[in-house]
Amino acid sequence: MAVVITVAQQKGGAGKTTLAANLAVALAMGPEGARKVALLDADPQKSLARWQELRGARGRNGVAIDFVAVAAWRIGIELERIARAHDVVVIDSPPQIDTDARQAVRAANLVLVPLQPSPPDLWAAEGTLKLAASERRPARLVLNRAPAGVRLRAAIESEIAARGLPVLAAVLGNRAAFASSFALGSSVLEAAPRSVAAAEMAALAAEVAALAR
Repeated sequence: MAVVITVAQQKGGAGKTTLAANLAVALAMGPEGARKVALLDADPQKSLARWQELRGARGRNGVAIDFVAVAAWRIGIELERIARAHDVVVIDSPPQIDTDARQAVRAANLVLVPLQPSPPDLWAAEGTLKLAASERRPARLVLNRAPAGVRLRAAIESEIAARGLPVLAAVLGNRAAFASSFALGSSVLEAAPRSVAAAEMAALAAEVAALAR
């Protein structure tokens, strides 16, 4: 049965969809050996569906991941179908806290909550952490699009630590490679494998894989 990782955040612009796509590819490429990975798009904006179309049009077949677009209310039904045939399922959840988002969180073995280092992102993340706690699902914050050497980032990191909020050690920087590779239907590990962004993504995927065993 597959390990299910749900990427959830009610605030737009946190990088939820880009994280889901890159994580799915990274887990399929993991050093522990090839995994059979499915990427499930339950976000009504369907940005991942467009990414997948670009991926297919450009013949990006080096790293195989299966893609499924589904209405959020059908997550449970769809997971029953695909979980037995995959090692990992990554879900891009709806960008709000409601019944549909709860379905995606309830299905997860691990919930990842991306946030940029800013107070509004942290405030929005609190709701998702509470939702995960109410469903008794482990969750981790993911610092995303984080600029280096900025006071606000340090302040947010200090607040997270002071409040004892669960956060991944791996951090994704504010790097153009994430956006440019996504626009090509690719991931940073495929489009720019020697980049700092790729190294950050690989470190994050390794940490997630260890947590979600």
